[in-house]
Order: sequence, then structure tokens, then C-alpha cells
Amino acid sequence: MLCARGNAQDVGGEDPEERAASRRDRADVSRRARQGGHGRECVGPGDGPGKRRVLRGSQRERSKHKGIRIDRRAAKFHHSLFDPAHECVTPWRKNCINQERIAVPTNYQAPVADYLFLLYDVIGPHAPHATGELSRDDTRQVLEQAAHFFEEVWAPLDASGDEQGCRLENGAVKTPSGYAEGHAAQCEAGWNSVSAPEAFGGAGLPDTIGQAVREFSASACNSLGLYTGLTNGAHATIRRTGDEWMLKHVVPPMVEGRWAGTMCLTEPHCGTDLRLMKTRAVSQADGSWRLSGTKIFISGGDQDLTGNVIHLVLAKVPDENGRVLDDLSTVRLFLVPKLAVDPDTGALGEPNGVSVTGIEHKMGLKGSATCTLAFENARAFPLQESSQPGASARKSSAGMSGMFDMMNSARLGTGLQALSSANRAYDHAANYARERVAGRAANPTDRTGNAADPIVVHPDVRRLLLKQAAFIEGARALALCVRTLLDEPDESLRANRIAIGSLLTPVVKAWFSDRSFESANDAMQLMGGHGYIRENGVEQLVRDCRIFQLYEGANGVQALDLVLRKLPAAEGQSLAGFVELAETTAREAGRREALRAHADALREATGEIRSCANWLRDAARNPYDAGGSSHDFLTMVGVVACAWMWLRIADTALALLPEAADPAFLDRKLALARYWFERELPVVAALGRRVKTGAACLMSLPADQF
Repeated sequence: MLCARGNAQDVGGEDPEERAASRRDRADVSRRARQGGHGRECVGPGDGPGKRRVLRGSQRERSKHKGIRIDRRAAKFHHSLFDPAHECVTPWRKNCINQERIAVPTNYQAPVADYLFLLYDVIGPHAPHATGELSRDDTRQVLEQAAHFFEEVWAPLDASGDEQGCRLENGAVKTPSGYAEGHAAQCEAGWNSVSAPEAFGGAGLPDTIGQAVREFSASACNSLGLYTGLTNGAHATIRRTGDEWMLKHVVPPMVEGRWAGTMCLTEPHCGTDLRLMKTRAVSQADGSWRLSGTKIFISGGDQDLTGNVIHLVLAKVPDENGRVLDDLSTVRLFLVPKLAVDPDTGALGEPNGVSVTGIEHKMGLKGSATCTLAFENARAFPLQESSQPGASARKSSAGMSGMFDMMNSARLGTGLQALSSANRAYDHAANYARERVAGRAANPTDRTGNAADPIVVHPDVRRLLLKQAAFIEGARALALCVRTLLDEPDESLRANRIAIGSLLTPVVKAWFSDRSFESANDAMQLMGGHGYIRENGVEQLVRDCRIFQLYEGANGVQALDLVLRKLPAAEGQSLAGFVELAETTAREAGRREALRAHADALREATGEIRSCANWLRDAARNPYDAGGSSHDFLTMVGVVACAWMWLRIADTALALLPEAADPAFLDRKLALARYWFERELPVVAALGRRVKTGAACLMSLPADQF
């Protein structure tokens, strides 16, 4: 069995030939999916590790879910979650089940139609690499199967994982009941490695498809998805910076989900200011390295889902005199396995001097273990400078280059987590608004004739729903757009597109997470007291999504990164490139009479961004002004970038509407676009005025008066 709980032999000791065969199976699946045609395989849950179920012609037509089938073990596990006698069920959950307060299945529905629309109608026509050779039907099958898996298998784990949390027993972390089985089912189906390269055991599909699957998994169970997300970021960094033996013996088991990965930066006395790090790595006479120090707040620092954990650790290297400098010049990134790995054979050995000294008791994401790790003379392997374009944001060490590489990936992942939580909260709120009755519609023609109408008829309820929906669907488009910018294959465009994608990376992390927390609170506000109690789900989402504004670089740091690093980069060409893309959309969409006002508003907003960027450049003489204005500037860029997406979406919707099979879907997009331009974009003018006030009023009060 793959990834069995608490059995390292089952997890890490699989026969190499079997693993190689499994990787070949996955490669065959992805090739056939891209080729299409009669009898193509469905990428999804199958009958065993690495296998896929083939559905041909008439079978696909007869299948209720078009080829979707949860494997028997996962299906049995899913139903057990609603059996009060099952070991996974806590007393609180058992009480809810007995009172029929937990629905089967959960209310999560993955946005498959939205992704197909964005990939093939909005973004794909301008970026063919977004879908590669996959047809719309191929992608639909992949996404429908992924949706079915995460809706049925992972979503029920979210509440129970929050209730149980993680435990530290005898120096080892125990995850909530069901997590190991959920992780194993995901790995067997291949959902953890949809966009990982085929050479390492992944399906090799475009990363936009992988991003859709990652949103589904995070929406279903954010805590469980964190383990996979961090592992994917870690093995991506190793692929770009690791030695040959790491590519051969470390990356494949991470891609397959048998090993996990982490990122270890923060220490008890320092977080953002990495110059203060005390963790050291010292070279030995035999050419090896030994690393010692303490790292805190390490997500997934230990768990019982996999047979080994590969830690990527930032440490300082003493100079030839044994001194550790108080700067970043001697920082390097090291690979430190929990269990020793033989570089020649890949065989696992003894514990490698990495121990868990504690786990945090947190507000949310309780199923994700946040650990304090002690490294005591652990064998470490240095990684090289990242080969990822734009990975190094400043002149420093090779270690910082690799760290920025992984951090940027984590920041985009955090934005996707934030989007996922907002989407789940909106689902709860929208369902409640349709079903809850209170008062009557203000317009008699909208009344149902009953004693009370559903609260969705009330304008303020609609304000809360539209505010959430317009952010979520616009942000989803923006996240996909950023992904395609960073993955641009055309060498003549690549540098420009990566610069724009890098400019928008802190926006995706910070603005998405700010709005996610706001959305979760809006969902709770709409539901009133029913949103405040535990069993309705929104209370957990409010707690869970608060961390997204804090980790992977607090949002204030993201705003400074945007203003101090990303704006000046490439002599300001990244911002100029972003504005040019937005204004091109405005020019093209403005040819339609129905969108002319929206196009004019977008041009006015991009003009305000240019004006504020020029002010920030001229104000650089005052060291405080950048810090005083950075948050408002980042928010402004987020609002305008989302407006850019909504204008592209609206232009596409109007083009498709005359022959649309589902005109209601497109009409909804047009209504949300109108909301964004009439209710959200006007705030840009006020934000611009705030940016240009600088930091004078913020710094006027003496420090001792706070």
C-alpha cells in the first residue's frame, strides 16, 4: 500500500522496479490524454498504485460521471466518515451526525466550468501554452475526475481534521484520523503530481491544470493540501538546484508522494530579517556538511503520511576564519533529510539528527502540523544557485537565490489557498441566502407570496454575495494569468512576461489573502448567528484563512517587496509591461459599446497606477514614504489587475453569448464584471490619494505615545 500510516517500510521500501513501472504508467496516461482519440485513458482514481482506468466509447457514455470512479478503498473510507461508530469520528462530530446536522456529501462543488471557460475562452487564446495539446474535452475529463475525488474523499476530512488537530507523541507527529488514507488515495490517483514532469513520475500536464487541481484540493481540505503543496514546491526547487543524485533518488519519491518536503527559514529570534540567523552549516574534512540550529513555524515539519521528509534549510556558512557574518553573503540552502539517504543508492538509513521539539497550538489549519525542529549535527547537502529566471531578487548568495525561488512558489500557493477558502466560504453563504427566509422583498413583484422570502432578495445580502463572487472569480482568472506569464515559452517574450508575473506575485499573495479573510467574514456576516457556530463551517474558514496574511512573508513585507524591489526591477519595465497589457485589453474591449465605460474606467485606473509609481520613485529620498504607501499601492494594483481580468472575461462573454449553450453562465459573468467596475474599481482614486500622502502623518506621533 502506498503511503500507509506509521509504516515506513511500506512507504519508503517499495521495490525500485515497481516504482519505475508506476512512473511509466503515469507517463503513458499523460501522453494518451494529450493525444486524445477513441479509448484515451482518464487521469483519475484507478485500481491500484499508479494505475488508471480506461474507458472507451460506449463505456464513457454509459458512465454516470463520464469516467469518474473513486477507488473502492477511498469510497469505503468516505462513507465511514459518516458512520458514528467509526474511529475517525470525534464525539462532537458523532453528535452532529446523530442530529443530522452534517450533510452527505459536503456542499463543496469544484468550479470545473469556470476553469474550462478561463482556460479555453479567456486566457488560452492569448497563451496557447496554458493548455498545451490538451483538448477541451480532455481537460474536462481530468478536472471532473479531480473534482469528484476531492469533493467526495477530501472534503469530509476538513471538519474532522479541525476538530482533532495534530498531536505530538514520543517525538513524532500524528495527523488527524483519515489524513493518511486521504493522502494515500490522492497519491494512488496521481492528483498530487498532475503537472510534475513525466521523467520524475508526474503526469506532465500544463501547470495551469495542476493549479486547478490544487485549488480543488485546498478548497476541499486546506490543512491536508498543505503537505502536498509544500512537497511540490520543495521538489521543484531541488529539480532546479540539486545534484544529479538528488534528481535520481530524492525527487521521484517526492513526486510520487512517498516522501514529503518542507521549507525551513524562520528561527526563534528572527523571521523576515534573515541576517540574524544562527543556524550554521560547517564543511567537514571528507567534503560533507553538518548543520545545526533551530527552526520554528515549519509547516509539515513532521507527519505520519510519508516515509521520509526532505527539509530545505537556510543556514549560514562560517568563513575561513570560522566567523559568521551578519549579512546574507554566507547564506546557503541545504537539503537535510529526516532519515539519512544514501547518495549512491537512495536507500534510507538512520535518523539524521532532526527532531521535533514541539508543535504549535493554533487558531486554524489545525490538521497541518506546525513544528519546531532541532537540527543537531545533521548531514546536509548544499544546493546550487537557482536556474529559474528571476529567482534572485537581489545580489546575495546562491542560497538566497534558491530560497527566493521556493518562496515565490510558496507565495503563489498561499494566494491559491486564500482563493480556495474564500470560494468555500462563498458556497456556504450563497446556499444559506437561497434557503434562509426572513422579511419580504422591497419590490412586491419580487415576492414569493409566502410569509417570508429568501434573504437573497435583499440588496445588502446581494452586496455581500457579489463582493465575494466578483473577487473569487476575478482572482481565479488573475492567478491563471500570472501562471501563464511565468511559464511563457516564447523566448522573445519570456523576459518581459516573467517580469510582469514577478511584479504580480506579491499581489497574488497579499491582496488575495487580505480579501480572502474579508470574504470569510462577509460570509459569516451574511449568515448571522448561524455563521458563528461551528457546525456550519464558516467559523472554521475564518480561523483557517487568517494565517494566509501572515506566513510566507507577512503582507506588509509583500507590499514593501512590490514597491522597493519589483517596481524598480528592469528599470521599471515590469510595471510598464503590466499597464500595457491592461490598456491593450481596454482598447480592444472598448470597441464594444456595452464595454466602453468599463474600458475607459480601466484606462483611468492604470493612469493612476502610473502616477503613483512615479510619485513613489520621486519620493524615494524619504526613507519612510515607501513603507507608508506600500500597502495602499499593492491594494490598488490588485483591484486594477482584477478589473483587467473582468474586462477580458466580459469581452469574451459578449463574443460567445449569441451562440452560447448556457447563456445564464455568461450573463452571470457580465453581472459580476459590472459589479467590479461600479463598486470596486472606484476605490482606486481614493487609494491613489492615500499613496501620495506618504508617511508624514504616520510618523508624526512620537514612538512613546503608542
